[in-house]
Amino acid sequence: MRRFNYIDLVLWFFRIGIIGIVIYGTVNKLFLGVGNSYSGGDWMDFLVSGLSQGSLYALIALGYTMVYGVLFMINFAHGEFFMAGAMTSAVLVAGPLDRAGHITAHPYLSLIVIFLTAITVSVSVAILTERVAYRPLRGAPRLVPLITAIGASFFWQYFFRGMFGSSLVPFPEFAFLQGKIILFGETDILRADLFVMAMSILMLVGLQIFVQQTKVGKAIRAVAENKSSATLMGIDVDRTITLTFVVGAAMAGVAGVLFAIVFRQLHFFMGFTPGIKAFTAAVLGGIGSIPGAALGGLFLGIIEAIGPPLFLEGLGVPGSHQLKDVIAFTMLVLVLIFRPQGIIGEKLAEKKA
Repeated sequence: MRRFNYIDLVLWFFRIGIIGIVIYGTVNKLFLGVGNSYSGGDWMDFLVSGLSQGSLYALIALGYTMVYGVLFMINFAHGEFFMAGAMTSAVLVAGPLDRAGHITAHPYLSLIVIFLTAITVSVSVAILTERVAYRPLRGAPRLVPLITAIGASFFWQYFFRGMFGSSLVPFPEFAFLQGKIILFGETDILRADLFVMAMSILMLVGLQIFVQQTKVGKAIRAVAENKSSATLMGIDVDRTITLTFVVGAAMAGVAGVLFAIVFRQLHFFMGFTPGIKAFTAAVLGGIGSIPGAALGGLFLGIIEAIGPPLFLEGLGVPGSHQLKDVIAFTMLVLVLIFRPQGIIGEKLAEKKA
């Protein structure tokens, strides 16, 4: 009992209360029929939608977790790297290709060109941000680069607003990504959702192999462990940090195009909410951990998709499907209170905390 104080006791009651509310809402929904009635196919649609959305969160979260692992800072401009690639590829490449008929005639080649454009722009913006805004502050107190990251976020938002305007930017359709695929004879999955999940898995596996098996990946892990020791071993720390931004931004560029394929409308402010949710996913999984970011993104996407029809409707909350953002940010608060190291993260050393 000496180890517990009143704050611990209050937090334990808070935990029990949250778990009790979720169980109460779920029981009301599943066994007492509160709210709308959903079939098994509807729940499967919710799950697939959550996996698709979570895959996007996971790709964006990788940038947060890699930069934090190396610099121990939260790059709040990362959502704008995601936006920059998507907006530029839509306006300068996808739109003209669609009007010229190339997307209809050569859809696969057009999609590859769009992906390459988005990755190039996202990486270029990331390199410029790191070189101009972050590198001069490398030795500054941790609060200074954090404020700078927020300023960089606003700068890129309004830079691209000035370039492309404040109106919604349409993204063209790809015929081979339209329609549904029937799995196991009864489950319908949108081709676009399946494509997003497949691309996300491919990128996540590729990144894990890159970080664990390549010379550059080993250099990134060495710098993340100890910059001084990495320097003594002959590793160029500044170059390695820049490569970390490059890899994270490339993932954000891919995620931007996948987002455009699913939602088909882009905006200069589109990076803010997915960026914050991806940060939530990184914290949820264990910030600094690449598998943690992937797991956190998928978990957050599933909770967002299933939570409103499951326990929010069971609690009688009106307009529950419009409250998925509330669920995401509530998850962030709960993780920070009860398990700040994340689902599979380790407790941070004092110098990283």
